[in-house]
Parts: sequence; C-alpha cells; structure tokens
Amino acid sequence: MWLVATLLATVLQTGRTAMQQRLRSALSPNAAGFVRYSFGLPVALGAVAVLAVSGTALPALSPAFLWRIALGGAAQIFGTEMLIRSFGLRDFAIGSTYSKTEAAQVAVLSALALGEPLSPLAWIGVALCFGGVAVLACRGDRSRLGDVLRARGDRAMWTGMAAGAGFATAAVCIRGASMTLGQDAPVVRALVTLAVMNLLQTIGNSLGLAWREPGAFRAISGVWRSSAVVGLLSVGGSAGWAIAMTLHNAAVVRTVGQVDLVLAFLVGRFAFDEQRLSSEYLGAALVVGGVVVVLVGG
Repeated sequence: MWLVATLLATVLQTGRTAMQQRLRSALSPNAAGFVRYSFGLPVALGAVAVLAVSGTALPALSPAFLWRIALGGAAQIFGTEMLIRSFGLRDFAIGSTYSKTEAAQVAVLSALALGEPLSPLAWIGVALCFGGVAVLACRGDRSRLGDVLRARGDRAMWTGMAAGAGFATAAVCIRGASMTLGQDAPVVRALVTLAVMNLLQTIGNSLGLAWREPGAFRAISGVWRSSAVVGLLSVGGSAGWAIAMTLHNAAVVRTVGQVDLVLAFLVGRFAFDEQRLSSEYLGAALVVGGVVVVLVGG
C-alpha cells in the first residue's frame, strides 16, 4: 500500500509543480506556494469531517505532535518557495532534479531523529543520487566538477538543494508527528496529520503574505481557477505522501518518489519546450538508478 500511495503522490505532485511553474509568471514564489495550501485546505478538513461524521474516533493531538507538524509545515513552505525560485534560475526539470538531494537528507535525518537507518546497499543508492546531481551541476563540462565539489556550483544548484532540505525536514517531521498518534488506522493518522499541517500552513503563509506582499491576494484572485487545480493536486499528493510515510520509512518513501524525475523531464520537454544536454539525461539516469537501489536495499 505504501508503494501505491507513493507512486500516486509522485504523479499528483508533478502535475501540481508544473501548474505552479505556470503561475510563476503571475505570482511571486511565495504566493505560488500559498495557493498549494490554501486551496487544498477545504478538501483536507472535509476529509477529516467525513471521518468524524462516520463515527471514526479521531486521535488526540499531543504537544509532541503539534510542534513536529508545525516545524514540518514551515519547512515545506520554505522548500516550495526555494523550488519555484530554482525554476527561474535554471528550468523546471533541472530545478526539480536538484531538489531530489532530499532523499539523502531524509536518510540522514531519519537515522538521527527517528532511529531508522538505511542499509549499506540503500546508502549506495543515495550516493548514486548525489552523483547524478553533480553531473547535472556540471552542465556537460567535466572541468566544472571541481567547482561543484568545492561548493561553487551555480545558484540553481544551491537553491534546489535548499528546497530538498526543506522537503527532507518536512518528511521526517510528518512521519514523526504521525507516529505520536498511537495505533489508529494509518489512513486516519495520515489525514489528520495532513489537515492540521495544511491549516497551520495556510494561517502562517497568510500572515507572511499580508506582511511582505499585501498585493499578492489580489493577484491570486485573478488566477483562482489555476490556483484551485494546484490546491486539489497538492492535497491529493500530500495525502499520498502522508499515508506512505505513516506506513513506511520516510527515507525509502521519498527516495522512491524520485521517479518523478522522469515525469519532470517529460513535462519540461513537452509542456515547456525545454531542451536537454546528453549529460543531463545521464545525471537523471543516475538519480533514478539510485532510487531503484534504495528501493531494493530499503
């Protein structure tokens, strides 16, 4: 079930991110991220309401749950904004690929924070993922590898990796929060976790926009149809991630989710007419190969 939920989440996430890329011309990165939470919130709350009306007992929310999910929600907001910024610095497919260093970062955080280390074979897969990112950062010029290894990569690389750090922190916090909800059914725990996180994100991001970009709300109202699609795709994808990470190791789930790189390259090529170098295909192949190794070793 966790694998099905993960694959469904990757498809919905790719669609949502592509729609956010289109919104980038009308909205700021922060506003484009805001529609992800605000337009998905009614669906998330509605799902929990259906559970309550049907007689399903909802888990109690402890302080440990609340601080974990608040931290995870803030980290996801940060990751989303950095991801959208990376698209402008390079392009959709490459920005998405850089953010996939998330898998290695989740592995480290899961081992440290949740006591869920990966096997030696899975760590080899993580290394392959990082190797693929290095190849992408070189842009076909092997002489640039030294610059990449000496931390002088392009801005898109660091922005994309910052996005990965945000998503990695969010993934570990979501799993950690869900684990505090006891032994309730995984779907119930996942939906409650998602609804609370979306609520906190909407409130926090609304306050941030009101302070930094008060005109953003008018801009969002002008693209509300596209924003609604982003919200629906987002809440569906987030539900898939939450269910998968409730059922299984967050590092393995997020690493398997990197197969969305294939979708990102297809969307970039056919939706945004992005042209690719042969080295970029090699880098993406290394990342996907690392995903397969992590799946086998995890």
